[in-house]
Amino acid sequence: MLRPIILLFSSVIAVFGNPATTADVPRIVKGTDRFEFTYQLTLPEIKGSARLWVPVATADRHQKVEVESITGHKNYQDIRDPDFNNRILFLELAAGDSGKTLSLRYKVSREENSGYAASASEAPALFVKPDSLGPLVPRLQQIAREQTASAATDSDKAATLFHHTLDRMAYDKSGTGWGRGDALNACDSRAGNCTDFHAYFIALARSLGIPARFSIGFTIPADKDSGMIDGYHCWAEYLADGRWHPVDISEADKHPELSDYYACHHPANRFRITVGRDLKPDPMPEAGPINFLVYPLLETNGSILEVKREFSFRRLAKDAE
Repeated sequence: MLRPIILLFSSVIAVFGNPATTADVPRIVKGTDRFEFTYQLTLPEIKGSARLWVPVATADRHQKVEVESITGHKNYQDIRDPDFNNRILFLELAAGDSGKTLSLRYKVSREENSGYAASASEAPALFVKPDSLGPLVPRLQQIAREQTASAATDSDKAATLFHHTLDRMAYDKSGTGWGRGDALNACDSRAGNCTDFHAYFIALARSLGIPARFSIGFTIPADKDSGMIDGYHCWAEYLADGRWHPVDISEADKHPELSDYYACHHPANRFRITVGRDLKPDPMPEAGPINFLVYPLLETNGSILEVKREFSFRRLAKDAE
C-alpha cells in the first residue's frame, strides 16, 4: 500500500504544478489525516506543594479524538473551563511527585477545514469580547476601520485584514516580547510567531464586530510518517455571512506560495488541543486566567515552573481501524 507521503506529494503536484516548480513547497495534507499522538511531560523537582494543569484534546467539527491512555499519574481531576469547554487534567502535587512522568496517547482523525456553516447552538458574542492581550482599543479600531474602508461585507473586511496582517508582520522570533499573543506588541513590533499574528488579526476583526476565535495545538509533519514535534502551532477562524472561515496567517507568511490556500483553509495535518484565551478553569492558577493552554502549566506558590515535555506522532494508514 502506498504510504501517505507518496499520496501527499501527488496531491501537492496536482494543486500547485509540476515537481520542478514545487520542490520547495511545504507538503500539506488535504482531505483526511489519521495519526497517533503522544503528549508526555516529566515533572521537575518539586519543593513543597504544586498544582498542575494539563490540556486534553477533544473532538470538534474537524477532528475525531480517542484518548487511548493516560498513564503515569492517577490522582487527577477531570475539569473544564466554563467559557470554551476545554478539557483539562488538574493535579495537586507534592515533593514525592518530583521526576514523575505523565503521558497521554491519542488516536486522531482530522479533516481539512475549508469553512463551514455556523451552528445555531454557538455563541458568537463570546468571540467578539476582548482578551487581556487582545484589547478593543481605539488604536486597533482605527487601523481596522481604515484598512477596511472600501470593503462592503464582513467577509470582504476579514479578507482585507488577513492581507493587512500578512503584509504588516513578519515571522520572526528574535528579540523579546513575541510568543504571548500580545496584539498591541505585534502591532508595534510587526513581528512574532503564530500567536502574535493571530492575536493581532483577531483583535482587528473583533474591533469591527466580526467574531473571531483562536485555536492552538500542533502541526503534524506531512513529509514523514513518524517522529518528534518541536512545538505548538495556532490558527484562527472568523464568522461572516453565517459561516466560519479558517485562516492561518503565520503559515502564509512563512510559505508565500501557499498564501492563497491559508487565506481560506486549514490542512488536515494538525491537531487542536484547546480553543480560546483567558481560560478560567476551577481551580484557577493564582496568577489568574490562563493566556492560552497547550503546554502543561505547573505552579507553586504563584510561580511557574518549567516542565520537560515531548510530543511525538505516528501516522496511521487511512484504512486502519
